[in-house]
Amino acid sequence: MDNNSKGSAGLRPLIRAAVVRHAGLTCGHARTGSARRAVSPSSGACAAGGGRARSGPRISLSGWTAAGAGRSDGCAHVRGEPRMETEHRVSTLELFFDLVFVFTITQLTVLLADDLTPRGAGQVVLIFTVLFWMYGGYAHLTNQVPPDRTVRRVLLMLAMGAFMVCALAVPTAFGAGGVAFGLGYLLVVLVHGALFTQAHGRGVLWFALPNVLCALAVTAAGFFDGLPAWGLWLLALLLQFVTPVVVQRVAASGAAAEPEVPEQTVGDQLGGMNAAHLVERHGLLLIIVFGESVIAIGIGVGSLPLSAGIAGGAFLALTIASAMWWMYFVRDEGRAEEVFAHTPPERRFKLAMSAYYYAFLPVLLGIAVFAAGVKKTIGHLGEHLHTGPAVALAGGVALYLAGNLVFRAVLGLGPARYRATALVLALATVPVGTGWTGAGQLVALAVVLVCAVVAEGGRSPASGARETAAESVTGS
Repeated sequence: MDNNSKGSAGLRPLIRAAVVRHAGLTCGHARTGSARRAVSPSSGACAAGGGRARSGPRISLSGWTAAGAGRSDGCAHVRGEPRMETEHRVSTLELFFDLVFVFTITQLTVLLADDLTPRGAGQVVLIFTVLFWMYGGYAHLTNQVPPDRTVRRVLLMLAMGAFMVCALAVPTAFGAGGVAFGLGYLLVVLVHGALFTQAHGRGVLWFALPNVLCALAVTAAGFFDGLPAWGLWLLALLLQFVTPVVVQRVAASGAAAEPEVPEQTVGDQLGGMNAAHLVERHGLLLIIVFGESVIAIGIGVGSLPLSAGIAGGAFLALTIASAMWWMYFVRDEGRAEEVFAHTPPERRFKLAMSAYYYAFLPVLLGIAVFAAGVKKTIGHLGEHLHTGPAVALAGGVALYLAGNLVFRAVLGLGPARYRATALVLALATVPVGTGWTGAGQLVALAVVLVCAVVAEGGRSPASGARETAAESVTGS
């Protein structure tokens, strides 16, 4: 090696350090009062200010490209060095967005409480499944496209307004408000596609087509009653389930910009997900939804005089909600982030779909159903419950546990036996409510969940996570 080569090699560490410092200014944004930085999702070279992203290989906040080659933060990377995932935290605007979205869950709780029948439950399931699909789309969006520029913030606020329209129309979504709901949902979809296009180019628009068709089906349902309306809603669900197939299989235009990546799908071009942001975002959503169950207690009491019985019933309902909170936030959240952090970025989209969409659907629905049951029970604690409220209390807890079990199975968190037993016992409390009292059913549910939490207490939350993380990484 000649002297020039030696000199060049000696300068490389200094050059890398300068690049990292420069990247902190041009490729990232810092949160106020925090040392954490997130890489701005521009493509190609580092983008300064509000410049447009170049066409070519797209990036993800994971620090890797979807194909596992090259840096995805738009900055140069020296091959052979370990790639560190930059930490990207949830912004206050994203939290504001979640608060608006949860208003739709509040409306669904009211809708179900007013119609505790199979028909009412079916409407709630259809409406929430459609809405939560696009919530997941925005969670993925802000994971890759942080709202750190004015145009992005404005568009995200526009989407919040569209979600608000949907929420206001929820009680009449299968009636007079169906068209308004559909148009609001269409705007949600269009803004989502526009934001992704801004960051990734028009080559990823294929993934937005099923979403647009879904919104049009929901809008069309507003012009019909009865079976035609239900059929169009079911068509919308079918179109949603097609979208992941499109994302994973359809080639994205302009994706073959690097020799190492001969061809990319839309899913590859959208990139991997930042593990910390993904888990934190859904955890914040879940805690807000738990707040809905607390609000249901106050709404259920209404103008009733505060008695020892009502205070006791409220305490029992809060105990049940606290046990459900404990199961996820104390036992599962940190382990879930560990699994995602050890999962290659190209596999995170599929894993996130399974854990934070399909599994989280019954988790969130379960909390809403339980809240509806509390709303109808809290004023009748000493009475025999009708079948609807009793099923809502037990079914809400069982739905939550079922979703949680699927979540843990997808991520390999285990064990399942305590929560599976609690699920069966929760369903068995329905006769307690209908044959005895509402207070008795609340006591039974509280005992079941607290016992499940205590039974798991002897097992370290971290045990099993390290054993299964490798399986999640290497599994197909």
